[in-house]
Amino acid sequence: MSIVNAYRRFVMIIDWIIIRFYIRKFEVTGREHVPMEGPLVIACNHLSNMDPMMVAAAMPRYPSFMMKKEMLWWPILGVGAWMFGSFTVDRSGADLKAIRTATEWVNRGRALVMFPEGTRSRTGAMSKGHVGTGLITLRTGARVLPVAVTGTQDVPWPWFIFMPRSIKHVLVTIGEPFKLPPVERINTDASRQATDVIMRRIAALLPPENRGVYADVETKEEEQAPAAAKEYTKG
Repeated sequence: MSIVNAYRRFVMIIDWIIIRFYIRKFEVTGREHVPMEGPLVIACNHLSNMDPMMVAAAMPRYPSFMMKKEMLWWPILGVGAWMFGSFTVDRSGADLKAIRTATEWVNRGRALVMFPEGTRSRTGAMSKGHVGTGLITLRTGARVLPVAVTGTQDVPWPWFIFMPRSIKHVLVTIGEPFKLPPVERINTDASRQATDVIMRRIAALLPPENRGVYADVETKEEEQAPAAAKEYTKG
C-alpha cells in the first residue's frame, strides 16, 4: 500500500470517528448511483464546513475536492484533503489556475467534489451557483453526480467540537448521474446554463425549504430537473 493510500484510509477513519462521535444519525441514500470509475463531477449544495467530510464519507470511491485555500491549513483534514488530490481555489475572483487544474484532474478520471454556490448558505436555502462547475463539466464531458446534504446547517461551527452527539441527523442524498450534451461553443452563457441545470438537479433532491432560488423545481421524489432541463441525457 502506498503512503498516499495509507493516509487516505487514515483520514477516512478520522472522518468516521468524527461522524460517530458527533452525529446521532448519519444516513446516506442513493450510494448505488455512484459510478466507481471514470471522470466524475460531484456537485453538492453547501450548508456547513462539515459538508466535505459528509460527502467523502458517503462516497464508495475516494473523491478529490476543490476547496477554499484557507482549508489547506486546517489540522489533519487540510493535509488529508491535499493527500486525496484536492487543490485550493481563491474565492476572491476568477481563479483560472484552479479551473485548469480541475479540468485536468477530471480528465484523468478522478471524482471531483464541487460546491457550486462557492460558500456555505447562512439560511439553509440554496443560492445561485457559479459558472465554474458548468464550465468544468462542459470542458471535460464528465458525468455529473448531484448530491444533497441536509442537517449540517444546524452545526454550531466550530463550537460543535465541545458538544458530542449534538447533531441530530445528517442526510446525504445521492441522485442519478447524468451528462450534459456538448455545446457548439463553451462560453460564459453556456457555462451558466449548464450550472443552472446542475443546481436544479441538486435542488430536486432537497426539501422545498432548502431549495432557495431553485424553489420552482418539482417534487423531490421525481429526482428530475423541470421541463427546461429534460433535453439533458443520463450517463
